[in-house]
Amino acid sequence: MGEIGAIRVFLLDDHEVVRRGVRELLEAEDDITVVGEADTAERALARIPATRPDVAILDMRLPDGDGIAVCRDIRSDHDDIACLILTSFSDDDALTQAVVAGASGYLLKQIRGTDIVDAVRRVAAGESLLDPALAARVADRLREAPEQDERLARLTAQERRILVLIADGLTNRQIGAEMHLAEKTVKNYVSNVLAKLGMARRTQAAVFAARLEADGDASLREHR
Repeated sequence: MGEIGAIRVFLLDDHEVVRRGVRELLEAEDDITVVGEADTAERALARIPATRPDVAILDMRLPDGDGIAVCRDIRSDHDDIACLILTSFSDDDALTQAVVAGASGYLLKQIRGTDIVDAVRRVAAGESLLDPALAARVADRLREAPEQDERLARLTAQERRILVLIADGLTNRQIGAEMHLAEKTVKNYVSNVLAKLGMARRTQAAVFAARLEADGDASLREHR
């Protein structure tokens, strides 16, 4: 185990061998300790708040969901937890989703062990491993959505702004600060947006905005 004050890490991967390997790799370092692990999204969402990690390493593909949805849910209520998405393959769509979910990094499982250790230290210190230019392009793309989609037409101007900020990866608390609204009010707005879009999760709304952009050239930003 690491020393007192060590970086606290939670591991989510459905492969026990992978979890064991990453755990041994991290705990060989004096400044890192693994405080918990899970093999499903459901177990991770139950355990992460209780273990209070600084960094959560989340497998992209899980039996009951994916690491990006876990990242989104965790950061909605615990924006002090940095999330690293760990995956076996590079996928542009997944990278886009990682950005909007608020992930601090996107790592391939093929990377060297020393790179994982370095990534944990960097995101624990508040750094982002995502290319700033890429993150900016993704944010711009997510703001651009066509008027033609009837679900978008159901949203008020305020709700459209909420959708843009969700797509930017902001938590309810951060949206409240941006829009000078109480966090409870923001939660109500988010619920209304999801209901009008016929969706259950914030990640779905963010991906919806990205897909709208791919189909047209109108901009949500014009309605903020």
